[in-house]
Amino acid sequence: MHVLLIGGTRFIGPLLAFRLLAAGHRLTVLNRGTQPDPFGAFLPRIEGLVADRRSADFAKVLTGRSFDAVVDFAAYEAEDVRGAVHTLADRTDHYIFVSTGQVYLVRENCPRPARETDYLGPLLPRPQSEPDLGQWDYGMGKRACEDALIEAWETRRFPSTRVRIPMVNGERDDKRRMEGYLFRILDGGPVILPDGGTIPTRHVYAGEVVRAITAMLGRRDTFGEAFNVTQDETPTLSELIQILAEFVGARPTLVNVSSQAIEDAGLSVTALSRFTTRWMSFLDPAKIKAQLNFNHVPLREYLGHMVASFLAHPPVEPPREYAQRPAEIALAEAILRR
Repeated sequence: MHVLLIGGTRFIGPLLAFRLLAAGHRLTVLNRGTQPDPFGAFLPRIEGLVADRRSADFAKVLTGRSFDAVVDFAAYEAEDVRGAVHTLADRTDHYIFVSTGQVYLVRENCPRPARETDYLGPLLPRPQSEPDLGQWDYGMGKRACEDALIEAWETRRFPSTRVRIPMVNGERDDKRRMEGYLFRILDGGPVILPDGGTIPTRHVYAGEVVRAITAMLGRRDTFGEAFNVTQDETPTLSELIQILAEFVGARPTLVNVSSQAIEDAGLSVTALSRFTTRWMSFLDPAKIKAQLNFNHVPLREYLGHMVASFLAHPPVEPPREYAQRPAEIALAEAILRR
């Protein structure tokens, strides 16, 4: 199978490239060439194309080419998808669009967990300021992409599948979200749980996103459909941190602090806890389990892989947000003294 990968230069894309090559597929990657090339180790087995998808170069570099499948990581507006449909129509047998659980979060009264059918419904009004505005724009942009694909399927049977994913965890996370918790657990200081860390979470392992995509490639029963890809477990933040602590042999002091108290101390809640945000989707995996027999690996299994990788190859520097750690410890200790 000849697969075109659009974007995907960070995190999941290289993992997908490795899996496709290992399975014997032929691979072409197309991106703007503005990020460090993560595919160099695979050359010359990967063909590289450089183009901005929002320019005429996109169609130009793809002239005369056809692909068995396309995986698109880099569409954020409806015109991105319409351009891909126009250029690739009759030249690919399957187009997989990597979407997000945020398409549900811009809905009014978003269900938790959200099923694929919950996509329909009234939408939230446009927020007035950041950070909500940027998050809303992202979710609405991905919805516009999905709507363009739905239209292309209904009007011309363009063979597409939409993959909706929540927060992604993995060893190659360029945002280093899980690392932030591990650094705090290992430094011996108290660990703050915003608002007690009681809200359930449901994420996805990067390797499982890759496995789901490769399992869908060329499957006609996925055409015109959307699938949530997510883990089964729903740990609270407190439970998640305790699992990480168990794996590294630590017993951190967990301190419940309200978000308001954190902000009053001049600290950022999301910098302290990257999993504490209202823009954290919570998906239902029932459809992909029933229709494609896809079952996500257990939470503890993939967290064990992540922790082992972290300990075997410790980062030289902590994540940027860790800079506020001394102030976090001071706040936690002040609360413990009360």
